[in-house]
Amino acid sequence: MESAIKTMVTTYLGSSRGKDGLSSKSFQKLVSKNLGNIMEDTKSASAVAEMQRGLDENNDGKVSFQEYLTLIGYLANSMSDKLHGQTNSGSNADAS
Repeated sequence: MESAIKTMVTTYLGSSRGKDGLSSKSFQKLVSKNLGNIMEDTKSASAVAEMQRGLDENNDGKVSFQEYLTLIGYLANSMSDKLHGQTNSGSNADAS
């Protein structure tokens, strides 16, 4: 788990290049490069821009580290639900 946390932090810091937050361009790159396998529309600039607007709680036009963690939390929750659903589907099939 430590390596996963380190990866999340270093990915954000590398993308933000030491600035306060991720610009639209940096956020687009981060999403398309790192999240394409677990998210849809990561290559769509308009879809990623809409996602950024949804995350940008303080409306400063950037994605802060805390706002980025909101995205990570949402993705982790979705993945957990999906995996949990697969596990339950398997056990239900066995019970029939």
